[in-house]
Amino acid sequence: MSITTPEDNFRDTLVSEAGAYGVSLSPAAIAGLSQYYELLNIWNSRVHLVAPCTPQEFAMRHVLESLMLLKYLPDATSIAEVGAGAGLPVLPCLIVRTDLRAVLIEASKKKAVFLREALTRTGMSARGSVIDERFENVVAPQVDFVSCRALDRFDDMLLHLLEWAPPEATLLLFGGKRLQPRIENAGFKITAELMPHSKARFLFVVTRP
Repeated sequence: MSITTPEDNFRDTLVSEAGAYGVSLSPAAIAGLSQYYELLNIWNSRVHLVAPCTPQEFAMRHVLESLMLLKYLPDATSIAEVGAGAGLPVLPCLIVRTDLRAVLIEASKKKAVFLREALTRTGMSARGSVIDERFENVVAPQVDFVSCRALDRFDDMLLHLLEWAPPEATLLLFGGKRLQPRIENAGFKITAELMPHSKARFLFVVTRP
């Protein structure tokens, strides 16, 4: 009798749930995402990248939610991820869309080492780079989009992030509904999209008026 592995469960969930998130995945994309998942599990025992969860939860809450960014990213665009950590949401997006370029900004030196390893192992090092510094200590790269999913002290740093982003960039932010009035009060336009299978997690598309 064959044994079902966590990687099998992860892949099966990607296939069965992708449609609910408006995502289309090729066999090559599924293989790349599986490689990323296996690498993250190896590193997670040494460096805390994500909280423990089942393969199904990781596939839906982390990977497929990250891939919801793709509908907002035009061809051959560039994106910066602030507080990259495990590389969510941008690493899955780079794996699925080979036309994208990204800068991953992560203050933790250990997590930055993981991000560089992930870019190399998944064949994306030519399209992605890592800056191991706090975002507020570096000049914002000239990108079309800025994303943030898991920044330390996000509530405190939100206004700094909005001010730091390039003037013409669109921000793609993950968070709870309470972020919306704070962003609007800062003078930005915002559209909120509720995540599938969730009542409290949103993707916010933020632009300057």
